[in-house]
Amino acid sequence: MSEALIGFAVVLILVLLRMPIVFAMGLVGTFGYTYVRGGSFFDGRGMKASMSMVGRQIVDTAQDYGLSVIPLFILMGLFVNKGGLSRELYAVSNAFLGHFRGGLAMATVAACGGFSAICGSSLATAATMSKVAMPEMRRYGYADSLSTASIAAGGTLGILIPPSVILVIYGLLTETSIGKLFMAGIIPGILGILFYLFAVRWVVYRNPEAGPAGKKAGWGERLRAMRDVWAVLLLFFLVIGGLYGMFDFEPLNLTFSPTEAAGMGAMGAFLIALSRGGLTISSIFETLRETAFTTAALFAVLIGAQIFSNFVNLAGLPDALIGIVTAYDVSPFVVLLMILCIYIILGCVFESLSMLLLTVPIFFPLVTSLGFDPIWFGIVVVVVTEISLITPPVGLNVFILKAVVGDVSTGTIFRGVTPFWIADIFRLALIVLVPWLVLVLPNSMGAMGH
Repeated sequence: MSEALIGFAVVLILVLLRMPIVFAMGLVGTFGYTYVRGGSFFDGRGMKASMSMVGRQIVDTAQDYGLSVIPLFILMGLFVNKGGLSRELYAVSNAFLGHFRGGLAMATVAACGGFSAICGSSLATAATMSKVAMPEMRRYGYADSLSTASIAAGGTLGILIPPSVILVIYGLLTETSIGKLFMAGIIPGILGILFYLFAVRWVVYRNPEAGPAGKKAGWGERLRAMRDVWAVLLLFFLVIGGLYGMFDFEPLNLTFSPTEAAGMGAMGAFLIALSRGGLTISSIFETLRETAFTTAALFAVLIGAQIFSNFVNLAGLPDALIGIVTAYDVSPFVVLLMILCIYIILGCVFESLSMLLLTVPIFFPLVTSLGFDPIWFGIVVVVVTEISLITPPVGLNVFILKAVVGDVSTGTIFRGVTPFWIADIFRLALIVLVPWLVLVLPNSMGAMGH
């Protein structure tokens, strides 16, 4: 156990020294595995076993069919972006909400939720919606703190509302059903949108000038806006409906695996973007290149995390933690609260994917041994990870906004996201105390035999 704790501390130090997380986890995992197997860093048997483990991990990851879902969902999100669907989602949200105080900010949150449902990436959602929503909110005199905060917070929904790449990675790491994880993320995702809307209302209640009301759209304008988002609804229904078994009836009898759903989604997004004139030969190649680059980066981090996980498991850290909890008869709920506190603290220095890959191999065996549902824990972890995206000093979504907007300070954005951060804490408490909110859909999915 001591070797694993030292290794964990070394990874933290290396990351704080700006070493990329993939190299930090890979190097510590490799040398730690060598030491545990051989008794020293230079033992021939330990080094041979370590190199064999690393090589096997790289080959197994590259050949894992389940991982094919990652590039397909990334490709789907990029094609959706090329199709210009983000503007249409914002237009329909604005048509229904824009006339309220803070209405444009609420429309931004709602549009982020819709875009997340077909994108699956928080960073892509934040970057895309900032280009769409920020000019409109500035035109109506919105405070920069509320404008940027609504985009940064709304963008965090991209890793929870299915299809979510981070849920895919959690499912692969823990051998949990990806389809059930997707279904489990729907209600917490909707709750996230509602809680963020309440946060906007709270901000404009305290300072009405932060979000002036816009003009009210007529029903004709609203219906025209809704007509433009049919493709979004169709694509989401195709992907999630296939996973949930909605098409499993005569004569269709169609039920998608996660990989099949991702393939259908990518093809659907491609056809939608093509029909709207959003694609050229050069943009298609650029999309494929970006997909390949993003996928390679994710695979590299995943391999590094698995190498580190092998070292931690060999050193006996998960078993030792279970032994400590058993020996001291600590309440499972108290253990869970301690884990959540650790996640919130780590969120101050780690970006979301790195935090998940580093901690899940350690905490997952402990949590399941205490009787917690692995699907429920996955959603809890992702919600905590969402919080890290807007938590100082790292807050990756905040820095994405800073890079895109440019003339707003990170301090202004962090001050603006505080009400949204508090709303996230309340949502986290709700799904921890009421697991039914997470499990009702995946349980009904199991009852239907899918």
